[in-house]
Amino acid sequence: MLWPALFTLQAVCTSVAHSMQHYPAAWGHYDVCKSQIYTEEGLTWDYMACQPEATDMTKYLRVALDPPNITCGDPPETYCALENPYMCNNECDATTEELAHPPELMFDFEGRNPTTFWQSTSWKKYPKPLQVNITLSWNKTIELTDDIILTFESGRPEQMVLEKSLDYGRTWTPYQFYATDCLDAFTMEPKTVNDLTQRTLLDIICTEDYSRGYVWKNDKTVRFEIKDRFALFAGPRLHNMASLYGQLDTTKNLRDFFTITDLRIKLLKPATGATMVDENNLSRYFYAISDIKVQGRCKCNLHANSCVFDKGKLGCECEHNTTGPDCSRCKRHYHGRAWSVGSYLPIPKGTANICKYIRSFCECTRVKLSALLITPSCLPCPFCFVSAARVCDNAMLRCQNGGTCHHHQRCHCSPGFSGVLCERARCQGPEECDDQLSGRASFHHPPIIQLTFTLVVLLLLIVSLC
Repeated sequence: MLWPALFTLQAVCTSVAHSMQHYPAAWGHYDVCKSQIYTEEGLTWDYMACQPEATDMTKYLRVALDPPNITCGDPPETYCALENPYMCNNECDATTEELAHPPELMFDFEGRNPTTFWQSTSWKKYPKPLQVNITLSWNKTIELTDDIILTFESGRPEQMVLEKSLDYGRTWTPYQFYATDCLDAFTMEPKTVNDLTQRTLLDIICTEDYSRGYVWKNDKTVRFEIKDRFALFAGPRLHNMASLYGQLDTTKNLRDFFTITDLRIKLLKPATGATMVDENNLSRYFYAISDIKVQGRCKCNLHANSCVFDKGKLGCECEHNTTGPDCSRCKRHYHGRAWSVGSYLPIPKGTANICKYIRSFCECTRVKLSALLITPSCLPCPFCFVSAARVCDNAMLRCQNGGTCHHHQRCHCSPGFSGVLCERARCQGPEECDDQLSGRASFHHPPIIQLTFTLVVLLLLIVSLC
């Protein structure tokens, strides 16, 4: 009577120890995209790299099973316990709610008693393999922030593969192999995450840690260890996050490794609890999963701090003048600088790499024509501001009326003038405006001269854009 209690206590201690080594609930902050600050020029925006808060991503997924009819209950079936072939009191019937085990029960609230779970059909077609693909799809790129955890109500599979997709399920690559015997199942040497180093972090390994058959209730999880991989750069307690952020910034393969659009769980062989399969009682062999945990956040390229679920689809609420489901392009009229992903560095605010505004030809022409036709007594700017990268220079885009060009970014205007190129007088009335501009008495252009001037300005606009 003492041994079962000791095994249970050992499993509990192992589970607690494993959970305690994952210290922060979510790595990083970056929860603010911009804030207002005071500068010499007044109140302005200070932009920062930002990302949504990590959350339970299973709330937003779609699940698909292959083959589609692999769920138990149609027709009804009775199952036996793996550890006791004479204990056959587990009935599955799809037509009865209390006895049905549909796939959505892998993602419902845990804590109900009795436990809810999905269950497959039994291995009644042995020796044909009992294999199931469980595909989890988000229709959105997400970044993993914590371990992927599968909890089995049956014994853990003797052979299993976890795969990922970055292109919405078109192509797949393995994340990790699981087996009771890695050499026999996949011709791979068995390893654990503790065997990985910074150089080999992206290696695909086969582990035997999670493939033992039915043991005790608290030893029925299968993990893909995300935080243990983070710890290779951030330290065992994830205290040196700057090191991890630096690697994520500079190593695209590393960032992509923790990024997915879909996950696929390939169940290849159920737990048998013995060397040989008992062909006289195949109802002992099946898969049953009570819970799947996937912790992560929407990938927004560090340009959004929130992600919304609307009409069955996730999308970033983009900042920094970006747009798209992943904030992966600049908004219209904001191509003054090429789009770029935000940067985690320097800690703690990072670099926003915002998209900058650029006026269109039509918008600029409309503004300048309006200035010509409505205020003909004030000399308009003869050139269009067409690039956020170069506002002024000493050739075609000269600052006017005594203004000076500062680093090609802005004109420092003389007193009494304003505008992008100091082209506007701060007029109180027509007389004063004309005097400021010309230094002479007021002069009103005849209509023919004004029309000719308008054509010249339009020609200059076109030449400056070519």
